[in-house]
Amino acid sequence: MGLAEVHSTGPEIGGEPPKGPGEATSGPGALNPQPWSARAERANVALTSNFSGFRRGHLQNTAPLRLRQLGAFNYWWLAHAVQARVDAFDRTGDGEWLHLAEATYRRLVQRNHGRLFNDYFDDMSWLALASLRLHAATGTQGYLDDAQELWRHIDGWGFNATFGRSVGWRRQQPDYKNAPTNGSFALVSAGLFRVTGDSAYATTADDLCGWIESRLVDPRTGIVFDGLGRTGDQTVDSDWRFSYNQGLYLGLLVDSAERHHNPGLLKRAVLTAVSTIDLLAPSGVFALETTRPRERRGGDAGLFKGIFFRHLATLVSQLDPADPDARMLAVFLQQNAEDLWQNLSPTLLSGDDWQKPPGRTTYLSTQLSAVITLEAAARLEQEGW
Repeated sequence: MGLAEVHSTGPEIGGEPPKGPGEATSGPGALNPQPWSARAERANVALTSNFSGFRRGHLQNTAPLRLRQLGAFNYWWLAHAVQARVDAFDRTGDGEWLHLAEATYRRLVQRNHGRLFNDYFDDMSWLALASLRLHAATGTQGYLDDAQELWRHIDGWGFNATFGRSVGWRRQQPDYKNAPTNGSFALVSAGLFRVTGDSAYATTADDLCGWIESRLVDPRTGIVFDGLGRTGDQTVDSDWRFSYNQGLYLGLLVDSAERHHNPGLLKRAVLTAVSTIDLLAPSGVFALETTRPRERRGGDAGLFKGIFFRHLATLVSQLDPADPDARMLAVFLQQNAEDLWQNLSPTLLSGDDWQKPPGRTTYLSTQLSAVITLEAAARLEQEGW
């Protein structure tokens, strides 16, 4: 068992800077608006042209690069960057996107001093999910080995009995239990079950989904609260209701519905999705999210919307197109993607507020949300939505 070896060394994807979204072919009044697949392609290319560093697979923390961010390393952001590249490969079948995903994965591990592990259990679950995507795309055993090694590490070091058997946020705060950590590890467990057929993985996925539902989900609305134990007691962070957590729960319910042949779980997922829109996007577009009172851009919250839309697209793809809720959810995704697209900069940089142009600096987390959302819109487009 060890780090997956990557042998692909194709040329960098990129070329001329991408043209801006406000052109005649893509604006709201255009005669021939670009399909979502073309927009997703341009956005993924722009991720390379705006954020690439000095080495293939390296992604800088900001665009333009700020000196104070020169050495910044955000492990879990880069795990999502791997998945964004695999999204492009799945959409196009172009092996160069897969080569770039592998290079990004390899560079992430190199920057982590050649190790898979860090102190945050949710971070490691996101890397395991990226490993599983690469294994599915390449068939390379090393990626599956990495995912299983990460799973064993989290299983061995992350679980404890506080507030019921579940995974702590990080090794330094084992009694802080939250939806991001337990939801992402449940998704890893479900993914490993699909690949290996080992029922122990399925049991872990079901147990953690049940824990989230019993501790963090409002049964009336399906809204997922962030966590409990953060302040040293049993207080639930019920005022922390992020799109990230709702998206993870959607992914878990869709997976459980498929594994257990229970379409009723899809109805619960629809309840959560509709409640999320009512709560976090009453105007039809997600409001700016932040985890810190004075944080107005970038940071981990920059990724939240992309995580939600990735899993919302998965949910919609499982619903009957004649279902009014399904149509509404698809339109919600498309409207957010459209607002995002119309407010990109000429070089396709995104802001955290998708109803406004970006500021002077765009963080990688923010840009990844944009790319992931456009890829989600393209996926629904390919499926006929």
